[in-house]
Formats: sequence, C-alpha cells, structure tokens
Amino acid sequence: MSAESTEPTAPRSFWLAGRPATGAGSFEVRNPYDGSLVATVSVPTDEQVEQAVAAAHAAVPATTALSAHARASALDHVARRLGERTEEIAQLITAENGKPIKWARGEVGRAVSVFRWAAEEARRFGGEVQRLDTDAAAAGRTAIVRRFPKGAVLGISPFNFPLNLAAHKVAPAIAAGAPILLKPAPATPLAGLLIGELLAETDLPEGSWSILPVPNERMAALTTDPRLPVISFTGSTVVGELIQGQAPHKHVTLELGGNAAAVVLADYSTEDDLDWAANRIATFANYQGGQSCISVQRVIADRAVYDRLAAKIVDAVARQGVGAPTDPATDVGPLINEAAAQRVEQWVNEAVDAGAKLLAGGTREGATYAPTVLAEVPHDAKALCEEIFGPVLVLQVVDGVDEAFAAVNDSKYGLQAGVFTHNLQHAFRAHRELEVGGVVIGDAPSFRADQMPYGGAKASGVGREGVKYAMADYTYERVLVLTGIDL
Repeated sequence: MSAESTEPTAPRSFWLAGRPATGAGSFEVRNPYDGSLVATVSVPTDEQVEQAVAAAHAAVPATTALSAHARASALDHVARRLGERTEEIAQLITAENGKPIKWARGEVGRAVSVFRWAAEEARRFGGEVQRLDTDAAAAGRTAIVRRFPKGAVLGISPFNFPLNLAAHKVAPAIAAGAPILLKPAPATPLAGLLIGELLAETDLPEGSWSILPVPNERMAALTTDPRLPVISFTGSTVVGELIQGQAPHKHVTLELGGNAAAVVLADYSTEDDLDWAANRIATFANYQGGQSCISVQRVIADRAVYDRLAAKIVDAVARQGVGAPTDPATDVGPLINEAAAQRVEQWVNEAVDAGAKLLAGGTREGATYAPTVLAEVPHDAKALCEEIFGPVLVLQVVDGVDEAFAAVNDSKYGLQAGVFTHNLQHAFRAHRELEVGGVVIGDAPSFRADQMPYGGAKASGVGREGVKYAMADYTYERVLVLTGIDL
C-alpha cells in the first residue's frame, strides 16, 4: 500500500482495564521506510482514560494479594506466546518502526527473556526474615520484611524498542503485584497493543492493566494523577525533566538519553583486536539506525592505535548494508521519520562547517541517513556533545588512560561505556572512575542483558530498569514485627 493510498482500515482497539475498547477518534501508523499505512489505531477519550486510571487504582488490593503462582503463570504465558508468534511480531515491529527484520527478531527474543525473568522473580519475591534480638530490649522479637506496591504504575515506553521497552514496564509491575497503565509511543503503538492481546489471555485481576495509546499532548493528565504514584519513563531527557517537574512527589524512574563512548586503549593493539573493536563499533553505532540510548556515538582511541583503528572503522561502516528493513541483508534502515533524519543531517553539516572531517557517509535519502564517521569534531558541536540518535560516529584521539577516561566523563550524559582493553587494572579503574551506569569491557557500550540493572548517571536518568531492580522501584519495604518468639 503506498503512502498516498486512501483505502480505509478499521481502527485497532486499545485495552481498557483488560478489555478491548475503541474511542471517538483514531490516528494512522505509517511505515517509516516507505510511508505505507500499517494500521489505524483508536484513541481513548478523556472519559475512557479516567475509567482506566480508576480501575487501576481500585485493583491495587487484588493485585497485591495475587499469589506468586498466579503472577508467574501469567508472565510465563506471555513469554511463551511471544515465542510462538516471533516472526509475526517481528514483522509488526519492522512495519511500524522501520527496524531491520534481523534486529526486530532479536527484540522479540529479548522481550521473551524479560517476561521469563519476571516470572522467575515473581516466584522469588518473598522478602526476608531478620532477628531483632541482637539487643536485650528486643528479646523474643523477629521481623519479616516484604515489599508491597506503592500503587498503580504509569509506564511510558518509547518508539525505538516498541516491544521490549514496553515489556520492561509491564512485566516487573505484574511480578511485583502492581497494576500497570502502559502508554506506548504514538509512532509505534502496535507492539504495546499486542502485549495487551496476550495479557487478555491470562487470568490477571480485572483492572490490573490497560494499554492506552494516548497522544503526548494529553500525557500531563496521567503524570499528575495522584492515583498513579509511580511513573516509569523511557525517552528523551527533555521530556523526562518535564515529567519530573510535573510530578515532584511521585516515585519517578527515568531512563533518558546517552552519548555512549567506546574507548580503545593502547594495549588493544593486535590486528585481531582492532578488527574486533572496529566491527563491534561499526555494528553498534548503526544497529537501530543509531536510535538506541547506548549506540556508539563517540570512539575514544589512544594515539598508539588511532590511525589503524580509524581506517578499520571506516571500512567496517562501509560494509553496513543500508536498505529495505524487510530484507534480511539490511543492517541499517530508516530513522523513525524524515524529520529525525533531517535533524541528524543538520547536526552533521554543522560539524563539517565548523571544521570536522567527514570520513564516511553524510548523505540522506528520505528518512534514511547513511552510516557516517566524523573526525576532528569541535568540542561544542552537537554531533559530539549531544545525543545524536542517528547512525553517526565521532572519532577522538587521546594520549593514555587518563585522557581517555576524562574524555568519557566530559559529557552531561552517563549511561554506558565500552572499554577495549586486556589490562585488568584498567578494567577495574574504568569501573571505579567512569561516571556511567554500566561499563562493558572488551566490547561496545551497547551490550545489555535484560536482567541486569540498567540506567544512567547525570542527565541519563534516575532509577534502574532490569526486572528485579524495576520491581524494587515499584514497591516499598513493609516490616512485620513478631513478639514473644523463642528463636
């Protein structure tokens, strides 16, 4: 179907308190690569949003009382069904997001892992027992410490991983016994709505979940509602700070922007070393069109290896296949829309006009921007100091470990960093000194396992994703003291 087609299509339902519903209006979801119509989606009315919030608030006692078995069974079911429908869901992600199909298939696999981990954590979510008779005044006393939901959770997920980052909101909430209202990104609501389709096959309590494709301009009514005391947001730093300002008394978890650096130290110097580093850097600078908070944006290389590494990176970037996202050979597809590609183009052109050297790429065709490598970029250029969120690499040369680590920290962001080194002392020093949420040794900063704590420092956010860690954010400790117990 072409972008000009006017063929009508029935709006897809959203999920209101666990049931399909339609609103008064709808919006179109279009393929970023060719503009074709993927689906129309019904938009909840203000009254329907109110119903969903009220239902979530009312469901807190039921979800809190839900057995570990019931929580885990629901999560296991979603994991299993995602796995059974992998190809269908991957095609859906590629259609609404423009992500190359091989990366879309990987995203489905990761979402399966998230729900599987959540099922396991639900079974382990038992609390702890503490002896209190460590002082004579507390003789005969013991405590049971368990965690209980702070209330219903508002999860706001982004466009770049429309399935997996929605899973990172929904799965921990179910595992922790908290109702969840998910607001998917308007550009990519279909994967989130599909999660609702699978949840509807479970026996979770009525009102315990809703999937609402609310436009961004109506988000404030949700973020300020006191019946949603927990907000988990993944997206831009600007919007994250706005949410923080709107909800100063809520528990707000923010996974925001990044400017991820890959450091290549002098000891990482054999041809095999540099081939590995160059290929990993080229792949993970471009793997989602650069639209990942931990995609490689800066390469900080010791002068001893810089020239050889730079040449290998340019060659590796040139081998990245750009094309139709449905082609299994495609590595790099379009950005989420043409406006995003135009912004990347503008930032690169500004850097070149200011004296940067263009080593590869630098061209745009519609929403697709060619994988690009820059060198000698001025320190204040946006392509270096801001999050470009596109397939652009900036090469920097340093002398020694001190300069390398100082360069990583010379950023307002601090999400993850990769350090290519064989030196164990340098690895532990990086862990100690780099102002980031995660340090990856021997690989690009783009590695993430879905069970590990994931989040940043500085402008990259507060709180952590990763199932167990999100469950802690959604809950609080409640102590039960037993008296007159012979221990």
